[in-house]
Amino acid sequence: MSVDAKTDPKTEVAPREDLITVTIDGIEVSVPKGTLAIRAAEAVGIDIPRFCDHPLLDPVGACRQCMVEIPDAGNGRGFPKPQASCTIECAQGMVINTQQTSAVAKKAQEGMLEFLLINHPLDCPICDKGGECPLQNQSLTHGYGESRYEGVKRTFPKPVNISAQVLLDRERCVLCARCTRFSEQISGDPFIALVERGALQQVGSYAEHPYDSYFSGNVIQICPVGALTSVSYRFQSRPFDLVSTTTTCEHCAAGCELRTDHRHYQVKRRLAGNQPEVNEEWNCDKGRFAFTSARGDDRLTTPLVRRDGVLVKASWHEAIDAAVHGLQAAGQQVGVLPGGRLTLEAAYAYGRFARAVLGTNNIDYRSRPHTTEEGQFLASNVAGRRFDDTVHYADLESAKRVVLVGFEPEDESPIVFLRLRKANRKKKLEVVTLAPFASRGSVKLNARLVHTVPGTEASVLTTLRDEGQIDAETIILVGERAAYAQGALTTAAQLALETGARLAWIPRRAGEVGAIEAGCLPNLLPGGRPLADASARVDVATSWGVESLPAEVGLDADAIVAATASGALKALVTAGIEPEDFRDPQAVREALDGAGFVISIENRLSEVSQRADVVFPVALIEEHAGTFLNWEHRRGRVNTVIRHQVAPMTDIRVLAALADALGTDLGFRGSRDALASIDELGTWDGERAPLAAQSGEPYAPAGEGDLVLATWRELLDNSAANDNEPDLMATAPQTVAKLSPATAARLGATPGQQVGVALPGGELALPLEIVAGMADDVIWVPLHSGTTTASALGAVAGDRVRLVGGAA
Repeated sequence: MSVDAKTDPKTEVAPREDLITVTIDGIEVSVPKGTLAIRAAEAVGIDIPRFCDHPLLDPVGACRQCMVEIPDAGNGRGFPKPQASCTIECAQGMVINTQQTSAVAKKAQEGMLEFLLINHPLDCPICDKGGECPLQNQSLTHGYGESRYEGVKRTFPKPVNISAQVLLDRERCVLCARCTRFSEQISGDPFIALVERGALQQVGSYAEHPYDSYFSGNVIQICPVGALTSVSYRFQSRPFDLVSTTTTCEHCAAGCELRTDHRHYQVKRRLAGNQPEVNEEWNCDKGRFAFTSARGDDRLTTPLVRRDGVLVKASWHEAIDAAVHGLQAAGQQVGVLPGGRLTLEAAYAYGRFARAVLGTNNIDYRSRPHTTEEGQFLASNVAGRRFDDTVHYADLESAKRVVLVGFEPEDESPIVFLRLRKANRKKKLEVVTLAPFASRGSVKLNARLVHTVPGTEASVLTTLRDEGQIDAETIILVGERAAYAQGALTTAAQLALETGARLAWIPRRAGEVGAIEAGCLPNLLPGGRPLADASARVDVATSWGVESLPAEVGLDADAIVAATASGALKALVTAGIEPEDFRDPQAVREALDGAGFVISIENRLSEVSQRADVVFPVALIEEHAGTFLNWEHRRGRVNTVIRHQVAPMTDIRVLAALADALGTDLGFRGSRDALASIDELGTWDGERAPLAAQSGEPYAPAGEGDLVLATWRELLDNSAANDNEPDLMATAPQTVAKLSPATAARLGATPGQQVGVALPGGELALPLEIVAGMADDVIWVPLHSGTTTASALGAVAGDRVRLVGGAA
């Protein structure tokens, strides 16, 4: 029997001439040169027990559980003793006998299991891994039926805090080194290591560094025993009592597949799913642990209506009647702010509700700083793209060079960071970052830093092109912060056209790409159709069954806020937005306070819902289905995790009910029909308006001072998505301000000193860190961390600021 391993998804595809033939338990198999024996066995369906082996980690042969016999077949390919199949590369003509056909291999494996169990505690009934433990499984399938050991097992004080959210029970550890290899090879955070020697060897931590990694939860998942456990999940449930559902993460635009486990209508934990094309088998700690938002006392469960200035509970009929009364009084003078966290279907519902029901194009999902240039860039380079016509994760691994513009992947799209690190480590991918200093993520990527003062990205990109650093083998990744630098997005798009470089835009939030494709922009219809094109409007109106759509370009998010404050708009419809997300948070608060009528569709009390006239509670992400489009335009299915006897109200159902009461059919009442409507429309095949050389109005820096502000949101900050999870937040980076040595010396500032930073909306006090190699006359502060945040003070990258107090 001969099997071609090229057909197996776990085996890398190789040219036919690079295949070699080996025999495993009498079965001939053709595999690429360099294939490990354990992988070749998998290709023909033979399971060899293992603990240290993991397909995404470098082989180490630590546990010695995967021993096989490799006899001499007369070609010099044999070994006198059993070998670890996870470290042996196949050779032409090699004969491999596993435990299924070799008594020698079987005895070796049984012996290793017996050695592992000598000191391993038999505490399976209380161990979090019990029921899904490889050691349990392999002891039953490949080990002895009972122990011959009668001595005293090794014990340690327990548990040990590797970090605020990872606990270590050392006596359970089988020294497979999966955790240490993940930390060193995948995330680049070598904060845990194997210490001591011989019988005393154990997993330890560096005394001067806790294991504060953005990816620490992965070591819990890949631990083959219960040695590493989660603080938040510890003793919460038995694995066999959990119901598992595959879904897509809602936190960022990476599109990670997750496995969500629930019991008794409560989500107990999240694990990384196995999606090789996207997140492989990893995810970040925010996606793994930050699922408790809106699960506290502030969760909304009943509609609220404002009466005599106070929000009171109301029935659904009363709330809908009140909302309809307010919308009818406003006429078409309504603004819609759906935010960037919705599923594709929900965003599409808001777009259709605004245009077909309310008769307005005043809709913008961008509850964040944005520019006219960005709107034109999104219309010409992002909207209406098909998945097969975009940059993909795999392209990052095959590129010669990746240039990062206004984008810190470890903080803003962690799985992109892992892919870049993988490509850099294995294929020497060159990563170039345009930034004022080398961030922690840039250091781990071995990125080449091109010192860039915020606001000068366009000229730096042009210089790179002139130096031959941008060519057809280059991928340019631009983040949403690139919009704050005048001409940066336009320049990146033009350089891609001129040089053949590939371009991708990577936002932070999971719903942003879907909102663009759903038409939640004042100048765009669904599928990237330009609002200004009459045929595009007819196309959409025909599909929606309405006579016509409004033709006048609507107001963007900032203009909607301003028009609400001035009284030009009489009503607002909002969903999941926060004032601090905007360029001027105080202006948003004042607009809400003075608005004629506000509808908030939310799942928890917020600054917006507390100021609303009608509040509709909607389902949590685990209670309904939908789709997220990631930065590749890849669809990620959001499945219903917790099913209630009565289907909860969703954004789509609320909008459909409002449309009915207003006398217009929304066209669908659930995500399935909404997605069918999206697919029926498809994407725009007509011409797109090209970007002008200097498109849009410049983004004017705010504030005063001789320092330029650099800032971005770190992955773990004090935003609403991370609250109710204190153990996760305990691993967040320290909140500091950063200056170059020369700038600090000029200002008389010293490391560790508490400095005051005068931002456009007030002062921020932070301890100072001096960063060698940082651009001069630039100060960095985190955008959204700490008690008082830079975001709350209306700060964005490129603003002019100064130090105040003693340091100034």
